Amino acid sequence: MDSLITAAAQALAAGDPLGALDRIALREDAPALALRGIAMAQLGDLVRAKVLVRRAVRAFGPKEALAQARCVVAEAEIALASRDLGWPVKALDVARLTLEAHGDWVNAAHARYLDIRRLVLIGQLDEAQEKLTRLDPATLPPPLRATHELVTAGIAMRHLHSHTARAALVRAELAARQSAIPALEAEVASAVRQLDSPAARLLAQGEERTLLLDEVEALLASTSLVVDACRYVVRGAGMSVSLSTRPILFILARTLAEAWPGEVPREILITRAFHLKLSDESHRARLRVEIGRLRAALKPLAGVIATKRGFALVPQVSADVVLLTPPVEEKHAALFALLNDGEAWSSSALSLALGISQRTAQRMLDTLAEAGKVQSFGQGRARRWLTPPIPGFATTLLLPVPLPGG
Repeated sequence: MDSLITAAAQALAAGDPLGALDRIALREDAPALALRGIAMAQLGDLVRAKVLVRRAVRAFGPKEALAQARCVVAEAEIALASRDLGWPVKALDVARLTLEAHGDWVNAAHARYLDIRRLVLIGQLDEAQEKLTRLDPATLPPPLRATHELVTAGIAMRHLHSHTARAALVRAELAARQSAIPALEAEVASAVRQLDSPAARLLAQGEERTLLLDEVEALLASTSLVVDACRYVVRGAGMSVSLSTRPILFILARTLAEAWPGEVPREILITRAFHLKLSDESHRARLRVEIGRLRAALKPLAGVIATKRGFALVPQVSADVVLLTPPVEEKHAALFALLNDGEAWSSSALSLALGISQRTAQRMLDTLAEAGKVQSFGQGRARRWLTPPIPGFATTLLLPVPLPGG
């Protein structure tokens, strides 16, 4: 490898893409194409970066398996940055095995982290955690140690383990400073800000306030009966009942929690649950059926009693009832939570992360675009979507995560 390629690679490792391009911007050989692609990715031109890295793969040829494997890892990183989550995971795995066979343990570890970060984005936290435990960050250079801790913090935040997340971010800050890469330090700082931002709103007996993530964690561990509108779960005394697949029951539970310890008139429950402005005896009969189902679902956490005007929630194992809601309530909150990471997402990546069809995701995006809430750029497969972040709020509780069963 010639001196210019070596110098360009060192510049990229130090987070200096312009310094790298100064050395190789006009070169068309395979190593230069690969490094130019990485430099363009660091500068944010992901479309150009992808083209250059693919050209490098072809230019290296099959006899240079190690170089090709490194290019595949670079292409996977570009795909992750551009939120193209449908990239071939098997190709990355093959590249990792090639890197390990050639003793390139650093890039092999980098490939593992790319795979894990993709799993976190699409909500497969258990698999991500299992793969993360196989890696020992102590043997890695500072940039990858910072990545390890960022992933650890991300998983912990989605599981509402705020103390684990905070400890991981302290380690990430140290590793990022040691790396002296400004972009990495900024990423860690962004994660710290998210952890320190309001994550939810609490409504209890008519009073409302915002909560940080550690306060949410403490609330869920308390003796209160928590109707969680972030995860569509009712929790209390170490037990939980998921109503994520029973929206009418959750609407009833939420409405009753908002009014606790008071009652909710039947007309209001019918309006909220069935979206009807007027009610008759058939609607009252339907309400009685759904209330009966809610009683059965909430045992033994709570009961629902009939009153003269309506119904009231009665906690069975808790002293009080509180309602936990997202910091900003929006019909498509989970989609906004993903877009709030500041990256530009493809509709296919959003559908994968949310567990919905791409057509459904596209309809949601088109509706939001008409309302001016999201923006897109590019055409066809290169089209990407983004939205300005909501200032001062974290969206951890809205991100895709396996819901606890009832």
